[in-house]
Amino acid sequence: METLQTRRVVIYLAFAFGIAWLFGLIVYLTGGMVDSPVIVPGLNITLATVLIALGYMWSPALAHILTRVITREGWRDTLLRPNFRRGWPYWFAAWLLPAVLTLVGAAVFFLLQPQYFDPELTLLRSMLPPGLEINLWLLVAVQIVQAMLIAAVINSLFTFGEEFGWRAYLLPKLLPLGARNAVLVSGVIWGLWHAPVIAMGHNYGLEYPGFPWSGILMMCVFTTAGGALISWVTLRGGSVWPAVIAHAVLNGIAGTAVLFTQGEPNPLVGPLPVGIVGMAGFILFALWLLLRPDALEPVEPVRRAAAGEPSEVVGGPLSAN
Repeated sequence: METLQTRRVVIYLAFAFGIAWLFGLIVYLTGGMVDSPVIVPGLNITLATVLIALGYMWSPALAHILTRVITREGWRDTLLRPNFRRGWPYWFAAWLLPAVLTLVGAAVFFLLQPQYFDPELTLLRSMLPPGLEINLWLLVAVQIVQAMLIAAVINSLFTFGEEFGWRAYLLPKLLPLGARNAVLVSGVIWGLWHAPVIAMGHNYGLEYPGFPWSGILMMCVFTTAGGALISWVTLRGGSVWPAVIAHAVLNGIAGTAVLFTQGEPNPLVGPLPVGIVGMAGFILFALWLLLRPDALEPVEPVRRAAAGEPSEVVGGPLSAN
């Protein structure tokens, strides 16, 4: 078993958190996520949207690159090779499972709290031109398909920024802790990294019990459960690309349950997958992975990425603790 490369991990986390939280501070100082100025009026794109998409979300990838440069680790084992021939089942799982588990969680939420279910799809109807007659449930199905296809492709441009850091660098570097522990620790870290945007209303808004600490805690629960799926397709697929796909589909499908919702359910509960009941599908899948002894066994490309290359920086060898 390789030794935990503590200094590389610390350098990586310093960059990942430092760059992201710097962009978060800029968003906060320019109106936060709620009052951010609109910079593209026709598309209603705000400054916060741009800063988070191009700065915050790309900070893990920048941290990966900077850590390799500073520590002279080299570029041989970055998990950028698709490895599709062997790993294609995990590509397929990455595309399908986020949508299935999201819809499972929403179904569980509405079964437990049916008062929030809107069979008339009132919100969706209000978004359509007056007088337009169309099967709304068919429209929902189309929405789900486009979230898994078109939205996933667009989202990949941004989720790569996260996954090239979290799953292509941090996860392999934590494998000396054991695969299960690496998945759990990286999931919690990923959640804490979201703290500034959660405090500004991302995912949960600003008016829920225990704001903002309960939202940050719930985000850590979600990133641990959802991160188990994303880590699994990385460890077994031997490439970062299944992780990029899974994250992109998740981002595209996550808001679908809003179309079925009436009233104001507690966002910490559901129906979105960032609520404790809404993430039921992800929690069950994560437990299934964590309880199976060989489910998270990394394939060879990931083992090589975990090892890195021997190198030195000022102050001694980086492989030392």
